[in-house]
Amino acid sequence: MQDSKVFNDPIHGSIELHTLLVSIIDTPQFQRLRHIKQLGATDFVFPGACHTRFEHSIGVCYLAGELMNALKQRQPELNITENDIMCVQIAGLCHDLGHGPFSHMFDGMFIPRALPGLGWKHETASVQMLDHLIKVNGLQPVMTRHGLNLPEDLVFIKEQIAGPLKNPFPPDQWPYQGRQKEKSFLYEIVANKRNGIDVDKFDYLARDSYYLGIPNSFDYRRFLKFSRVCEVDGLTHICSREKEMENLYDMFHTRYSLYRRAYQHKVGNIIATMITEAFVMADNHIQIIGSNGQTFTISTAIDDMEAYTKLTDHIFQQILYSSSPELAEARAILQNIIHRKLYKYLGQVWPKDPLPNTLEECTRIAARIAQSLPDGRAGVILQAEDFEVTIINMDYGMNRENPINYVYFYPKNDPTNPRIISEDEVSLLLPRRFAEQLVRVYCRRTDEQSFEAAMIYFEEWRICLGL
Repeated sequence: MQDSKVFNDPIHGSIELHTLLVSIIDTPQFQRLRHIKQLGATDFVFPGACHTRFEHSIGVCYLAGELMNALKQRQPELNITENDIMCVQIAGLCHDLGHGPFSHMFDGMFIPRALPGLGWKHETASVQMLDHLIKVNGLQPVMTRHGLNLPEDLVFIKEQIAGPLKNPFPPDQWPYQGRQKEKSFLYEIVANKRNGIDVDKFDYLARDSYYLGIPNSFDYRRFLKFSRVCEVDGLTHICSREKEMENLYDMFHTRYSLYRRAYQHKVGNIIATMITEAFVMADNHIQIIGSNGQTFTISTAIDDMEAYTKLTDHIFQQILYSSSPELAEARAILQNIIHRKLYKYLGQVWPKDPLPNTLEECTRIAARIAQSLPDGRAGVILQAEDFEVTIINMDYGMNRENPINYVYFYPKNDPTNPRIISEDEVSLLLPRRFAEQLVRVYCRRTDEQSFEAAMIYFEEWRICLGL
């Protein structure tokens, strides 16, 4: 049996992965990611953005290995084992197993509408899908044969994906079970909860920029070159050289720019909303066979990994090409997308005070807009349901905080003495705010008369707000 396999990747070149990683890749549960687009509905606006969670996951796995090997070679005293490297790579490979159709649209838009109050996230399903993948493909003996210590290493892999598995825990207690706190830096590689600097971000910034056709000014290779592990307050953290401060600011600014220019594009945003509406309408009329022959809907498939394995972006075509009368309304919405008969964009405002990003708040705003012209001066009477409102938060990854304030930097002449560097020590031209919120308003009616009336409603509402 070969010890590795080479993948030709347009972003990272030739990627060589261990046979255990290939065993995971060659399962139906992982291959499913070939059919889930990385950027959801964004390719309706940026035609090249058709890449999938499949190649992204392989890229994250590769970069996890590159960073781990760089640290091991640079700092032998860290006692990084081959086991550690393999576990971190598996976490990188499997961190997105739980994504649903159209990626973040599924857990960020569809599930909150289909199952209000559930609070479900794709990381939860990633852990469940990993368990399912190992069980149904008989991978436990394979993992043991390649040196993994089960169940301890499997716990470590899951913790990297979803955080501590046991909550709550005392604030002074180390929350993880897979690795002790002298190796706390291992939890900062795939999904860095401390400051957001991780290989997941390195891959998607490079990959998304490439397929979107948007330049990326962040060089992750420099981070790999200058990263090292330092101890701070009893924990080990991945730190960077002081001179890499500007490179990391570029990383967070690139992330923000991609959100502003692509991920939250006003047309892509409303297409995702329309797809979500179609999926909600179709939810109870789609049957997916899961374990023990049970049937599940689009939303309830998250409760059964056998059913969830069958749920991919194909659900769009299943609805679009169906002839079922129960799916007529959902089908009509998707046909409008295909024919580019989209809800009309009216404009956007930046609220003075932060708003809760909830369906209830969006509904309240739509009602306010509909009430802004009670006398019918616009010529067409519009109701709250004629307006679609979306609230969008864009930031550097930590809401209103500057993530660089949570990064430790070491000087060239004293790599064992890291510190946090204040913004004033970097440049006077750095941003002073790291988050913004905007409210976008669309009109569901697409005829010209209704659109012109809706514009009057929107402007009157905006004036009333003083924006």
